[in-house]
Amino acid sequence: MDNTTVKKNSHPLGFYFIATLQMFERFSYYGMRGLLMLYLTTEAIKGGLGIDKGTAATIYANFTMFVYFAPLLGGYIADKFLGKKKTFFIGSIFITLGMILLFLSASKFMVYVSLIFIIFGNGLWKPNITSIVGDFYGNNDPRKDGAYSIFYTFINIGAFLAPLVCGTLAEKTFAVTKGSEVVSYGYKFGFLAAGIGMLIGSVLYMLFSSKLLGDLGNYDAANPKKQAKNSSAKVEKKPLTKEEKKRVSAIVALTFFVIIFWAGFEQAGSSLTLYTNDYINRNVGGFEVPTSWFQSINAFLCVVLGPLFALLFVKLSKRPKGDIPTPTKMGYGLIILGLGFALMVGAALERGDTTNVAVKANILWLLGAYTLHTVGEMFLSPVGLSMVSKLAPKQIAAIMMGVWLFATGFGNYIAGMSAAFVETWGALSVFGLVTGITISAGVLLCILSPIFQKLMVLDEES
Repeated sequence: MDNTTVKKNSHPLGFYFIATLQMFERFSYYGMRGLLMLYLTTEAIKGGLGIDKGTAATIYANFTMFVYFAPLLGGYIADKFLGKKKTFFIGSIFITLGMILLFLSASKFMVYVSLIFIIFGNGLWKPNITSIVGDFYGNNDPRKDGAYSIFYTFINIGAFLAPLVCGTLAEKTFAVTKGSEVVSYGYKFGFLAAGIGMLIGSVLYMLFSSKLLGDLGNYDAANPKKQAKNSSAKVEKKPLTKEEKKRVSAIVALTFFVIIFWAGFEQAGSSLTLYTNDYINRNVGGFEVPTSWFQSINAFLCVVLGPLFALLFVKLSKRPKGDIPTPTKMGYGLIILGLGFALMVGAALERGDTTNVAVKANILWLLGAYTLHTVGEMFLSPVGLSMVSKLAPKQIAAIMMGVWLFATGFGNYIAGMSAAFVETWGALSVFGLVTGITISAGVLLCILSPIFQKLMVLDEES
């Protein structure tokens, strides 16, 4: 297609369009997610549902798990029936409806219905819009890794703005106060803002997708049984070769380490949110920082550090021995994540791991943890997305992206349930356990890296 014919060092306009759509979707998701645990656990009289923390953790864990399990179905629907482009657009409609229903919800049942809509929408959206980024480039195109880094930056712009906008609406603008005490929170207005974000993305798709994407992502363009305008996008449906099976096995094996990473990292929305709300001194210069705002730290750092890491990896790739192997990078990511949780162990030790909410830990422990978590993420997440795009056989590209996200779902489930464990085991035990597991897994992955490299060799024609 015309918009893929660009200068060697530039990116197609359609790529930036896709990245913008993803930015609005991430604004929607993280805006909602940043408020969900607070909404579930806050007393009904204060604008929440008044659910106990254990039950709320179970709801949150299952929701975030299925958000990442659903892409397996979404990838299958796109590969076999609708194509990537149409599938992710339908997903945006379901997400928008889910957010609006969450705004209107007044019971646990309605929350369940809302979350089911969002889960199904994410399943249709996530694997296909992520996979379509890779369709702009050949596997040996030097722009590909950089494209995923830029894409990741757009993701985090949305994720950075979401808690600030939605959190401010919920905890400040629409909160009813009596003196210094909050009488009622405006969580529903935060959910409404999240829905509007996704609606904007849907409208932009309807206005500009035909011009900027053309046939890219259409079912016809991916199915040799039908005639497509873009013949270069056809994928021959044939059995996987021996080398392709090796690459698929590498992706599947690495997902076990991805589960461990996200089980730690995604506690930002569960145990760390509740811990921050109750046990971190959030008073800065007389201003109490809203709990939801802390989830913007990671996204802000991703926007700042993402381009720097992209430059670093490009520079390393120009060395005589080449870049750091992808599995090794991912191992580093796990180790650095573990070091971040070691700081949270420090926070728990400062408080004596007491449940007395009057005893607060210094905010610097939390800021340091989020910073290290973000550095760890830079070594694993965008690198992993690019790896799957390169290694996955074209005929099952969206499905394999779904498998990768499937692993993220397991990690999110474990992360969600950890909020309940903090209540029963204590923060010191949970944070200490996560520290040990993630660092050990990272060291093991670095040791196994040469084995994975042998499985990840691309064919010359790939």
